[in-house]
This record gives sequence, structure tokens and C-alpha cells, in this order.
Amino acid sequence: MADNGTVTATATGNPAGNPDGTPGGAAGGAPDGTTLREVVLLGSTGSIGTQALDVIRRNPGRFRVTALAAGGGRVDLLAEQALEFRPEVVAVARASAAQDLQLAFYAEAQRRGFSAGEYPIPKIVAGPDAVAEVAAHPCDVVLNGVTGALGLASTLAALDAGRTLALANKESLIVGGPLVKRRARPGQIVPVDSEHSALAQCLRGGRAEEVRRLVLTASGGPFRDRTRAELADVTVEQALNHPTWDMGPVITINSATLVNKALEVIEAHLLFDVPMDRIEVMVHPQSYIHSMVEFADGSTLAQTSPPDMRLPIALGLQWPDRVPDAAPGVDWTRAHTWELFPLDDEAFPAVRLARHVGTEGGTFPAVFNAANEQCVDAFRAGTLSFLGIVDTVARVVEEHAARDDRPADLTVEDVLAADAWARERARALTETG
Repeated sequence: MADNGTVTATATGNPAGNPDGTPGGAAGGAPDGTTLREVVLLGSTGSIGTQALDVIRRNPGRFRVTALAAGGGRVDLLAEQALEFRPEVVAVARASAAQDLQLAFYAEAQRRGFSAGEYPIPKIVAGPDAVAEVAAHPCDVVLNGVTGALGLASTLAALDAGRTLALANKESLIVGGPLVKRRARPGQIVPVDSEHSALAQCLRGGRAEEVRRLVLTASGGPFRDRTRAELADVTVEQALNHPTWDMGPVITINSATLVNKALEVIEAHLLFDVPMDRIEVMVHPQSYIHSMVEFADGSTLAQTSPPDMRLPIALGLQWPDRVPDAAPGVDWTRAHTWELFPLDDEAFPAVRLARHVGTEGGTFPAVFNAANEQCVDAFRAGTLSFLGIVDTVARVVEEHAARDDRPADLTVEDVLAADAWARERARALTETG
């Protein structure tokens, strides 16, 4: 739903070929006639990546993996994935992990009882540019499940190569903002975050001009009933104990501070071109209502399902079509109680700060995201309190405003410079207190 025609959540169906002239998919497909889609998976060893591979594993007639990429911290798992899904290329961001990955291939092959030469060794690319290189590999859809601002280069590479981008790496859109939107064709970006996938589905129910507001739901994290004073002594272990979702440590802590929801407000603004003041957040502890759209006539459409990321992942891979039995549905044979509460902005000021950051635009979202990532690291290291995470981010954002750093035409260099400044400033603040 983009007024300027750049980024929407209504990607076209599987094309016959890619815009650069490469084949659009392999022969064959699902029993219902769906064409096989070739997939490049970035961040394959993380939470999104492993769940995406589960979707692909259960739908061999719909998807085929052509490339995998990961940071390089779990080479054993990456080798296991590569031998199972037989990609043409495997990328690791850490150059020193290339040899470890090669050895892991042989060890995993031996464990599976393969003799030498009985299985194909994929091409290995390694180094800081390897993941972005693989993002342009021939395929139908690139699923970007990389964590953090490091995913920006891969997002831009996939868009420039003309691939459909199933975007789980919200940070790349948030920090890239207009830069990412300028590079995207209409419908090229399909959201994978459960909330934005829900919004994309609900927006099918009306025209852009009929949308009154978007309502993002938040589980509230493990501390949703606490006051600000009660959050003063939160430990890392407590912050990592999410009541609903199984996610990586950074996203889990972001959920506890509500920074994750703050980022999602900015993401929704950029994806759907809805003004920041028309995007609301409601706390929904049960996590069955993933988000809602209110229309001009007063009606509200909601997308509901049990909390299972395989559903939005499958929809992102197959958009605009649905994958049968991607995840279990709601059990309508029993009673349910679903609650919605307004967000406590005093205890959780991150969303309020994000509205300011998103309205300012430019490099502000990059500063917000980078400072937060640095502050989360400091919290995990024990040098910053839980409340200090958002308080420090707010201070860095305020200092950035005083720098009057507002490029007229945002570039990658602008984003990287703002990111680096914010990380260094947050590091200095968390080291000195």
C-alpha cells in the first residue's frame, strides 16, 4: 500500500523469469500446480533460517534452496544444512570460518555414511562481502534472515539483482529507509515479520485510501505488567526469558525493552507509507492477533493464528499464495480469551522515541538502531542496566539531532557513517556510565 509506488507488501506471483534474464524457477512443482521456487536463504543457522528450512523441507515440490549464507559461528549446523538441501553456494561472513566449514562438510558427510565423491561440495565464498554476494545469486526469492544492520548490504544486493525479497531483517529497511525504497520495484519487498505479514494480509481487504490506521500488536515481553520502577533490577537471564517466542538473544532483549516493537513501527511506516501518527501499538499477551488494520468506515480486520513464525515465513516465500498446512491453525473447538491493552509509554518509552526517529527520517533510524545494538551488548556484558538501554539510545539520538546531520539524499555512506558514530558514542556512554 505505497502511495509513491516504490515498496508495497503486494508482491507479484512467481514470475516466469527474473528481471536480469536468469531462469525464474526449476521444472516441476507442487501437486496443486504451483511452480517450484528457488530460494536463497541468508542467516540460515539462526532462528528464522532454521524455521525457513523446516518449511522448505516439508514442501519439496514448492521450494529448492540454491544458496545458503550464515555468519560462520555454527559451521557444523551450516554443513549439515548444506548436505541436506544441496545448495550450489554456501557463504560465511567470517573469512576464518571457510576452512572450518570445509572440514565440517567432510565430517558431516562421513557421519552420514557418504564415501568420498558421493556428494557434491558446494562452492564456498567467505569474507565480509560474501553474504551480499550470495544475495544476488540466481533465484526467485531471497529470504534475508540476517540479524541487525549488517543485513543492509544484502538487502540492497538482492533488490539490485531483481530478486523478490522476503524481508525478515527489518533493520536493513529501517536504517536504509529511502535508500532501500528507491532501489525496490513495486511489490519487490514482502515482509516476513509476523506483524507486517499480518498487515499485508489485512490490507488486501481494502484500498489504500480507505485505511485509517494500522495497529501493531506486541506480546509485551516478560515484563509487560511491571512499572518503570520495577524494571530497575532486571537481569539478563530474566530479559532472555520471553513468554511466547523463541528468538535469538538480541531480538529477545529488544522484545523485553519494546525496542523491537519500536523498530516495527518504523518498518510499518516505510513498508506501507502510513504516517507515524496513524500507527498504534496494543499489548496482546496471547500473541494470537498478529496485527490489525482499521478502515475509514470503522471496521477492523485482524490476522490471527497461533504464534508460529513458519506461517509468515511460508507466506513470504510463496507470496501472494499460501502454503497449505504451513503451521497449525487456531483450535476453534475450545474457548479462547484474547486480551488487548494500551502500551505503558512511561515504563516502555522505546515506541514513543521511535515515532520521533521515524518522523525525522534520514540517518536518525540508523542512529537509533546502532545505538540500541551497542547498548544491548553492554547490557549482556553487565556494564549497563536494563532501563539504561533505551535511556542511552535516547541520549545518543538527542546528540545526533544536535549534530544537524541531515543529508538531502541519503546514501549508503551516510548510513554507515551514522551507524559507526552512534555505536562509538553509545560505547563511550556505556563504558563511562
